[in-house]
Amino acid sequence: MNTDSGEQPENPPTQADPAPPATKQPRDPRRLATPLPLLMLGALGIVFGDIGTSPLYALQTVFSIHHNSVAPTEQDVLGVVSMVFWCLMLIVSIAYLGFILRADNEGEGGILSLAALIKRKLGAGSSRVKVVMVLAIIGAALFYGDSLITPAVSVLSAVEGLHVVSPELGPWVVPLAVVILATLFAVQRWGTGSIGRAFGPIMFVWFAVLALLGIPQIIANPTILRALSPTYAIDFALDRPLVAFIAAGAVVLAVTGVEALYADMGHFGRRPIVVAWFSIIFPALVLNYFGQGAMILVDPSAIENPFFRLAPDWAQMPLVVLATAATIIASQAVISGAFSVSRQATRLSLLPRLKVIQTSKRESGQIYVPAVNGILFIGVMALVLSFSSSQALASAYGLAVTATLLLELSLFLLLALEIWKWKLPWVLLTGLAIGGVEFALFSANVVKIASGGWLPLAIAAVLVTIMLTWKKGSALMFGRRAEMEGPIEDFVEEIGRAPVLRVPGVAVYPHGNPATAPLALRSNVDCNHILHEHVVIVTIKNLGVPHVSHDRRVVVSDLGRPDDGIVHVLYSIGFNDSQDVPSALRQAVGRTPELDFDPKEAMYIISVFRIEPGGDARMARWQKSLFRTLEKASANRTHVLHLPADRTTVMGETAEL
Repeated sequence: MNTDSGEQPENPPTQADPAPPATKQPRDPRRLATPLPLLMLGALGIVFGDIGTSPLYALQTVFSIHHNSVAPTEQDVLGVVSMVFWCLMLIVSIAYLGFILRADNEGEGGILSLAALIKRKLGAGSSRVKVVMVLAIIGAALFYGDSLITPAVSVLSAVEGLHVVSPELGPWVVPLAVVILATLFAVQRWGTGSIGRAFGPIMFVWFAVLALLGIPQIIANPTILRALSPTYAIDFALDRPLVAFIAAGAVVLAVTGVEALYADMGHFGRRPIVVAWFSIIFPALVLNYFGQGAMILVDPSAIENPFFRLAPDWAQMPLVVLATAATIIASQAVISGAFSVSRQATRLSLLPRLKVIQTSKRESGQIYVPAVNGILFIGVMALVLSFSSSQALASAYGLAVTATLLLELSLFLLLALEIWKWKLPWVLLTGLAIGGVEFALFSANVVKIASGGWLPLAIAAVLVTIMLTWKKGSALMFGRRAEMEGPIEDFVEEIGRAPVLRVPGVAVYPHGNPATAPLALRSNVDCNHILHEHVVIVTIKNLGVPHVSHDRRVVVSDLGRPDDGIVHVLYSIGFNDSQDVPSALRQAVGRTPELDFDPKEAMYIISVFRIEPGGDARMARWQKSLFRTLEKASANRTHVLHLPADRTTVMGETAEL
């Protein structure tokens, strides 16, 4: 479990816990040195991949057989296109780029990062923190559902362009989608840094093509420009409320991926994202959606696949290839996001230890999590093979997105009210204006639960259960272990009163609680009656921020006795930093006379806390069984803490749960 690995779970500092260094970090110097156009180009490939591929399926889904109450009439088309435009304007341009992107946690975004920021500002003892963490857990769980659905629906929608090229190619859609997705997941283990450099230029071409496809249709039928007025969306809703309500359930597909604007903010910063949106992405999306609407007004049969029908016959096959490349990029961004969220969740004690492989020596955000990659691969393959079309799968898509929008808005409004000290009327007005639109979209997707909306809910329910169980079990076992270990001050005093045999060497004990003595250290003294000449207790403390600079990570304490050879090293990290215990030791060496040795000679001794079935009534039997299963499935501590296998020893105790 997390508390055995050298991490410290979320608990208030103790007297033995030296004050951590200041956490306000300077801006990434590489980002500051990078010209704005290059940052914008990078953002095109990573931040906007999901929302940028929505034109492939958004309007097609609105007019599909699953929403057959929406007809390709002038009133319905103008109403739907107006709804799409104002959703992009209100939710993306105003809510996220205008407000939510300002709520960064030391430059990072995302619902878990936002929750960590609120917790740090309010204090762990605040009554609101539990509510914040529950909302963040639900949001993270919904994100995993989105991570499964996005690659499946995006790649399927692109490959379905083969139907337009030639109906005879239809049977190849699903097999080709399976091959593309299988290849995408297979290459994750080698990292995507070199491939990622091509993402920006490809997406720039994609957005240029979106605009070029839409402009001729708008020129041919400028009537569609009337949809810029919100009155057409309002009239549509008032004249045909039930039809408009059904349409809203699919219109939300136009803003899928908006949460990525926030979650991926740490890669580029807010300014490049905002400038890229208003100068490239937003105009391209609007021109394409309006072009699709203009074409449907002239040719109602185009609702079968309005995106690919925008292209002339000679360009349809190249467009399929380009769309496939764009959806692969969108899928890659979501998969990478799932890796990052998983690492954040483990640092917040919401998930068991996961094996995380750094795929880039320069970029800390480029990681590979084998367990998450495997689960996503199995889930995506199951979705593609069971739903077989983007239209069928789109019914399951909107619920996770709209629920996440509401959760992130709720946490943002709490931050604005409690920390930024916004006036209550302004908070209420913002909540009603933006939250009202988001709640209407969410409600329209609730009615689709039976037709596929149950899928993200089921995925989220499983993950929420896992996260809450792990968090509760970790807290219980952390307390149980603290009782067995005893205060570190008492242990040091005992060593001073009754000296034990000191043997040459350096023993490093990764330990999760700076207030207690490591189990392995106590066992070594009690059972073997020996103590190494140099004893270093290393505690990794997660500060709830994205990064902690190297010069601010290490705090050394002699635990009140400078002459006993026992030293405590507090190693502060962020949730995007590596839990590298040998690195912590190398940084600490030389700080005090007790730390004067060669770190290559150090032996690492891990305390293992085995959990056996017991009668603890504070958890239900099924929860205890699930917790024990998760603990057994946790990643090897030696790998997680980057310990050298040939110099690592394990010593343990047993407790019941």
